[in-house]
Amino acid sequence: MRQLPIYLFTGFLECGKTKFIQETLEDPGFNAGEETLLLVLEEGVEEYEPEKFAGKNVHIVYEDDITNLNPATLSKLEKEYDLDRIMVEMNGMNMVRDLLDRVPENWLIYQEVMFADATTFINYNTNMRSLVVDKLQGCELIIFNRYNDKISKEDLHKIVRGSTRRANIIYEYENGDFERDEIEDPLPFDINAPVIEINDEDYALFYRDIVEETAKYAGKKVAFKGVVAFNRSQQKNTFFLGRHVMTCCVEDIQYMPFLCRSKDAGKLKTKDWAYITANVEVTYDKRNGRKTPVMKVESIMPAEQPVQEVATFF
Repeated sequence: MRQLPIYLFTGFLECGKTKFIQETLEDPGFNAGEETLLLVLEEGVEEYEPEKFAGKNVHIVYEDDITNLNPATLSKLEKEYDLDRIMVEMNGMNMVRDLLDRVPENWLIYQEVMFADATTFINYNTNMRSLVVDKLQGCELIIFNRYNDKISKEDLHKIVRGSTRRANIIYEYENGDFERDEIEDPLPFDINAPVIEINDEDYALFYRDIVEETAKYAGKKVAFKGVVAFNRSQQKNTFFLGRHVMTCCVEDIQYMPFLCRSKDAGKLKTKDWAYITANVEVTYDKRNGRKTPVMKVESIMPAEQPVQEVATFF
């Protein structure tokens, strides 16, 4: 089955998504005749002007209720228009997962860009943190428009980096000038140390960094504390070790562990706290379709539960 790329544009009402998509489709360098579905899940004040698009190849579908979408109806559109790609203007009040659960299996995220009004973003983050985090976690680029020098770049930067370290950040001034974010983000642990020691308060940052940039940890030796878990399907001489992590609020706390290999795995019990020193091996996980870190354990010691049991990014 032919895979189709999704260009996903997220953000809240009046954040500039429509304007950007309109200008993108007017550009013949991007819109060179590919059959494109523009799926609009949020209608704002601005309206699309398809007569200005570079080609007549864009098929606009408006849907204000995401629950009306399903793989069957979207596959029908794919066949009807013989699509080459999909562009989606997300409703900021919907979760990205709600969309991904409703698209055909051959529709895959190719690029995800978030737009935010710099003058209101901090308020959105304060009052609707889970929705903000949802948009930040998958985006490759966030554009803060309506930016001015009275707004703290450091405050905006900190919110973004609390959810992702890989997203590029751009500030767009009211006069249309752009500025890239140049604030450095040193990790709170030494990636080049003979043994990378992870303090209790740094587990969440460590977990996210190794998942996002797995390759740079290949062959490294790490040491960290976590709680033990098992499941029935795992192989002999393996266990899971990790921490419960809160990304934004109590409702999203998840156990985020690593698969560990050790001949002493049978001596451990579920819910034991342990401190391990291990070599990082990078393997390919067919279920997730990506490389994943596995811990080849050198030593295991009993450990005390951290003062703050749930790890956070702040």
